[in-house]
Amino acid sequence: MSEGLREKHKRRTRRRIADVATGLFLERGFDRVTVAEVADAAEVSVNTVYNYFPAKEDLVLPPDQASPRRLADIVRERPPGRSAAQAVLDRLREEVERRDRSLGLTEGFGPFFAMMRAAPTLLARLEELGHRMNDELAAVLAEETGAASEDPLPRVVAAQISGYHSLIFGEIGRRVTTGERPDAIAKAVTELLNAVEEMLGAPMLGYAVREEREGRPCSE
Repeated sequence: MSEGLREKHKRRTRRRIADVATGLFLERGFDRVTVAEVADAAEVSVNTVYNYFPAKEDLVLPPDQASPRRLADIVRERPPGRSAAQAVLDRLREEVERRDRSLGLTEGFGPFFAMMRAAPTLLARLEELGHRMNDELAAVLAEETGAASEDPLPRVVAAQISGYHSLIFGEIGRRVTTGERPDAIAKAVTELLNAVEEMLGAPMLGYAVREEREGRPCSE
């Protein structure tokens, strides 16, 4: 079904607001720009900005892109024969290979990342996102393995997966701030993913494997 005129207009308006906001934040810093200034520069009302972005932080970390369900969704979508940990490793490899924007593997991401690091409210949002991502993943692992409520394994595995997921993003951020090019960063991160997979071992890589026939994961 083709996109209607109303939907196209809304998409373009949202994109314009986000682009204008990003430009202002990069120029002056996140904390030094008000939503009213974003609205004025984008030639929309303040209410329009809030209609698209309920919080100022959403202009930088929109919920549809910085989702707390990211890891849980990756695990839910894994194919038969893949464990939870392997599914996340596979997704990260795919994203690195295609230089996905969500990883920051694009030219010019360095200043954007520096802007985020300089804003306490954005750092707090990222920390909260990490906690929620871990909790969502633990809940999915418990559900899919049929773990009892007192079983610590889903939380342990979720913490391990969340840990190496954060490690990858942290490595990219560290290298971006030193001015490394996306291709060089991708190569280094691929090597880091190889090291992570080598060190995880059978218990982690064999936990919550989706069965080939019935489509239900099992825990080894």
